Parts: sequence; structure tokens; C-alpha cells
Amino acid sequence: MSREMLVEMAKNNIAHGDAGTIPQPDEILKVPAANYYDETRWQQEMKQVFKRMPLMMAMTAEVKHPGDYKAMNAGGVPVLISRTESGAVKAFVNMCSHRGAQIMDEGCGNTHRFTCPYHAWSYNVEGDLIGVYAPKDFGDVDKSQYGLTELPCLEKAGLIWVTIDPNSTLDIDLFLSGYDELLSHFGFEDWHLFASQRVEGPNWKIAYDGYMDLYHLPILHKNTFGPDFPNQAIYYSWGPHQRVAGPMKGLKEMLGDDDAKWPTELLVAGVWTIFPHVSIAGFDGGGRAVMISQLFPGETPGTSYTIQNYLMEKEPPDEASRKAALDQFDFLRYVVQEEDYATGLKQQKALETGAKDHVLFGRNEEGGHNFHRWVDTILDTSDEDLPKLFKTG
Repeated sequence: MSREMLVEMAKNNIAHGDAGTIPQPDEILKVPAANYYDETRWQQEMKQVFKRMPLMMAMTAEVKHPGDYKAMNAGGVPVLISRTESGAVKAFVNMCSHRGAQIMDEGCGNTHRFTCPYHAWSYNVEGDLIGVYAPKDFGDVDKSQYGLTELPCLEKAGLIWVTIDPNSTLDIDLFLSGYDELLSHFGFEDWHLFASQRVEGPNWKIAYDGYMDLYHLPILHKNTFGPDFPNQAIYYSWGPHQRVAGPMKGLKEMLGDDDAKWPTELLVAGVWTIFPHVSIAGFDGGGRAVMISQLFPGETPGTSYTIQNYLMEKEPPDEASRKAALDQFDFLRYVVQEEDYATGLKQQKALETGAKDHVLFGRNEEGGHNFHRWVDTILDTSDEDLPKLFKTG
């Protein structure tokens, strides 16, 4: 069924491309400028959005084998993700039950146990406390009561979601709204992680606005890749998650009438955004690849950082392919850092002057309409009512 949905979207993109049209909302949207810098608003977003919504924290490619782990920080919470001996994925607060020290340094690795660097308490990859240093001197401890604090976690479509509130009752499957069924057509669980890098940016919403915006491509990116892309976009939504695609003029003539033979690479083209902080965009450098951008708020309203992950369908088979992949990844860093985020950081400073009380999202920028309305809605929704916002299928 999900392939049929992909085909229908492709046909819709082709029809709009041939007609020279795009779907549009009725009105221009006004968003308060203070939403990008107000401290109180930002604190609400950290609490209501980033600490309540499942976050796409890792890719299967990072923790493929039993004993593999990833330690990272998200929304101020240190997180530890592990692949257990049974092959399941678990997530924990990266915090020792003894005195609260962080157990593992940020990064990926493989181990059969996690050992705290402070007093050498140790845990297995299931999160169980299995060792207390100098137990006779320390005193009796019921190890079953002092394992790592587990976090809600789900692995789907080669991606791993974690909710950083251990008390969350929001079902991650429900939150995904069926979006993972479409993402599964990439087959990410078998892909290869080529490289990752970090880029500093402005307020997380300024940065995220750009991932859903094709309107700026021929302008801001005029000296890089912009002239090769249209400035029009068609948006599809599953709950708060969106796909951004461009109109495809004349493509059906190239592909033929038998849509069963249309290649999957074409059907999943475009930009896929996972609310509230991830963008997936396809490229071809050293082989078929995507850049999965994980956007996280910084320590202040005006800052953020993005982890760019270059995920390849196959590991580069030779040095020439590896160099092509590295060149493509370096180019993507340049575009985001020197064009998108450099502009966004200047935009941040301008907005903070208060000279304008709102910004605009045009009728051709429906992705921004959807995104900001979802943020507003989630901020206004209680924990009890949160599941009602999402749908399956």
C-alpha cells in the first residue's frame, strides 16, 4: 500500500509539473518574530516539544551489531543507545545509579559492559547493574533496583527514535502516523554510514524552516546548486511529518506508462522531514546517498547545532568512489554552513532587534504553515490529550 501511495504522489507531482501549478493554502501565514528568540517561548519548546516528542536519535547503521552503542546529548539529556545480545535496541539516560556520573563519553563503539569512570560501577548492554566496585566496603545493594534509567525507544525503517522523558506515555508508533511505512522504502537498515559532522546554526526553527523551503533555492544557492532546482514545492503530511517534492514536468514521458516499473529512487525523491528536528535529502556522490540532518537546540534561544550524517546505500567500493563521496559531503557542509546557516544567523540578529513583530510564510510555503501550527498546537496540548493529535496510516 505504501508503494501505491508513493506512485500516487509521483503522478500528482507530474500533473502539477505539466500544468505549472502547485497546491496552496488560502492565506499567507504570520508568525510572531519573537517566537524565534523569546526566552520563555524557547523554554516551553524545550519542555513541551523536545522533551515530549520522540526524537530520531540514531540510525541502525550506527548500532548494527550486538554490543554496539551510541552516546549523545539531546535537549540537555545525556542518552545512551545500545544493541543488546538479542538484537533489540534499548535507550537509557547516560547516568550512573550510584552518584549520577555520565557513564560513556559521546560517540559510538562496541562493548559488553558500560563502566562508570567515577567509581567503576558497571552495567550490561541491557542496562542491568552487574558490578559494584569494592562491594564489601560499600555495603549491600539490591542490584535489580539500580539499573540504568530506560527511555522509550523504537527502531523502524532503519532509524531509531527515543523519547528523552523516561515517564512519557506517548506511543512512538502513534506519533509516527504511518510515516515510517513510507521511509521503509529507502531500506536504511542495510545502508552504510560514511561520515558525520557538526554544523552550528541559529534558533532551531529558523534552521528547520529552511529544510522545508524550496522557494529560496535559486536565490540563496545561486552560486552552488540552486539553478538546477525549481522554486516551487508540493507538500505531503502524515501527522506533523512532511515530504517536500518539486513538480515534475514531462517526467511521465521519460518513465513510461507502467508505474510498476518506476524506480524506487524516483518515488522517494525530495526532502523528508521528521518532526521536530530531522531532514532527509537524497544525493548522488560516490553512489546513491542521503544526508540525514539531526537538528538540536543549542544552549540559548538563538543557537542550534546540526549533526549531518552521510548515509550511503553501499560502502564506496574503491578510492575514487570514496573521494567522490567525501567531496559531496564537504560540499553539503559548505552549502549549509556558509549559505543556509550563515544567512540564518544574520536573520537571528535582525529578528532580535524587534524591528518587525512578525514574519511571513507565503501561500507557496505550505511546509512552514504546517510546521509552525504543529509547534503551536503541541505547546497548547496537555500530556493527557497528546495522543489525540496523532493518527496511524
